[in-house]
Amino acid sequence: MVATIGAFLFGFSQLIFVYNIIQCMRQRGIPASPQVWEEAEGLEWTVDSPAPYHTFQTPPVIK
Repeated sequence: MVATIGAFLFGFSQLIFVYNIIQCMRQRGIPASPQVWEEAEGLEWTVDSPAPYHTFQTPPVIK
């Protein structure tokens, strides 16, 4: 009985996975914004992606 319930839950999780894959493939052309969430102020968010070879002329001040 427990194995049957586990098998059904596993099968349901596979359906959710396939649904997510299909949704991602449909929205493939929508570009993401450069700032993925509010208050993303870390050093890794101050440069473009992909980062240029010489990113900073002077070392940045880390707060």
